[in-house]
Amino acid sequence: MLDDQIILGFETSCDETAIAILKGDELLVNTISSQVDIHEKFGGVVPEVASRAHAEMIRNIFHASLNSANLQISDIDIVSTTDGPGLVGSLVVGYNFAKSVAWSIDKPFLTVDHMVGHLAAPLIENRTMKPPFMTLLVSGGHTQIVLVEEWGNYQLLGTTIDDAAGEAFDKLSRFCGFGFPGGPAIQKIGEGGDPNKIELPRPKTKHEYNYSFSGLKTAATNFLNNLDPNDKVTKADFAASYQEAIVDSLLSNFVKAVNETGVKNISGGGGVMANSRLREKMNIFAEKNDLNIYLPTPKLSTDNAAMICVAAQNNLITNDINTDDVRLSSIIT
Repeated sequence: MLDDQIILGFETSCDETAIAILKGDELLVNTISSQVDIHEKFGGVVPEVASRAHAEMIRNIFHASLNSANLQISDIDIVSTTDGPGLVGSLVVGYNFAKSVAWSIDKPFLTVDHMVGHLAAPLIENRTMKPPFMTLLVSGGHTQIVLVEEWGNYQLLGTTIDDAAGEAFDKLSRFCGFGFPGGPAIQKIGEGGDPNKIELPRPKTKHEYNYSFSGLKTAATNFLNNLDPNDKVTKADFAASYQEAIVDSLLSNFVKAVNETGVKNISGGGGVMANSRLREKMNIFAEKNDLNIYLPTPKLSTDNAAMICVAAQNNLITNDINTDDVRLSSIIT
């Protein structure tokens, strides 16, 4: 029975070395080792540096996680890991380590699509979330609107045609020298700022549910380049206005998709879903329209291995264990 089985999960798709252990509904361990300090001086994640850091850290984090859960390696029943999308070098480290663990103890080895992990993340804390529901997945590399008609049946309604929302935060933050990662840096600087101080575009695309953030990023940099020294615009006003433009753009298409499909359950996931303004406006929309909303906590919105564990568990429950069939990254039409 899955209620008694212990699932070990690995997540190394970018710059977090994450390991989690799930037993039934109980999350025993959720360890996340961030590389922010390593990559901050570069203003972004350097793939070669990230993969090397994963290789250096993963063994110690693995043993520390087992000790924290008071388990032996032989107690593990299932091993799961992210198999993409993500940085190839980083993914290889986690995949190979996880597969070696599964082989050494002769236990099942399951791979999980990274975006399916984000999609399943709300289940970690709220097992009542059931399809059908609409989810907004917003990360550093992906911005997607997905209709989940049933587990394993994912209809991709919208995606980004250029930059993802997370990229839009990171790239402008690097241009302005605000810090890395860009989302949290812009959110912090924008606290107390006027989100309506600067008029920035809310880009539209030919496909009604698709996103484009490259134009917004260009408009923001042009504004700064042409700013009159006499204009009274604070960093807080600029950051708040830029954040508001991204949030409004995200919600505009998502709200349209929810209204046109008539779903009553909504959710979200991905690192940008940790943004407080986005969460606030998502909750306001749900309350006004009497919708059930399921959002992972900010810590569980960013990359973590708990979401890989619960996604693997959910795939086993639904017999949806052929991950090639559930790759959100490969169903764009």
